[in-house]
Amino acid sequence: MSSTAQITPDAPPPARPRKISGLAGALLGILTTLAIIALGVWLVAGVHLLDLFRFMHNGTTFRVDQPTVVRQIQQLQRLETVRYSMDKIISGEHDNPYLPQLLAGDKLLLVVHGEVIGGIDLSKLQTTDVAIHGRDITVHLPPSEIFSTRLDNEKTRVFSRDTGLFTSPDPNLESQVREEAERELQQASLQDGILKTADQNAQTTIASLLKGLGFTNVTLD
Repeated sequence: MSSTAQITPDAPPPARPRKISGLAGALLGILTTLAIIALGVWLVAGVHLLDLFRFMHNGTTFRVDQPTVVRQIQQLQRLETVRYSMDKIISGEHDNPYLPQLLAGDKLLLVVHGEVIGGIDLSKLQTTDVAIHGRDITVHLPPSEIFSTRLDNEKTRVFSRDTGLFTSPDPNLESQVREEAERELQQASLQDGILKTADQNAQTTIASLLKGLGFTNVTLD
């Protein structure tokens, strides 16, 4: 009798799990870290946004008390709000009561360029000058004043000087003419309304500051 042998093919070996390469593993770790950070940021931002929505819903967008407002305004101190400039010829002379100008006089013509600076000294503001009612605020500002009057030495010069035959130039005459020029310059600025302009400009500046703090109705006087 003959026998037939049956050959059964070997079963394929079980599949081995694939190993993640080092680069892919690092990338996966970075993505996981970023996801955790993003989640944390979202949670924090979500809390702040929720608080903001509640804040706006309650209708209260700011809290500014009287001492804070006074301190903010006082920090501006000497607020310069206007500059007034003028060019003018100023004359000055010394006469001799006994001799004519040609013999004993001393006359000087000075071309001057000067500037007057005006504004408000906000350091003088008092707590009682500020009244707050909700979003309404009333501020009584200190009066405007002239801070300085000065001549520009680079643009101020002697135009002419006539000295008598029997006298020498007075060394004090130019200084006296300069003092007179400063006085006339300040007087001219006052006549042209420098204090009123300084006050108006200061009110514009202070109103912008207060509206930036959240006030809607600002009254300045």
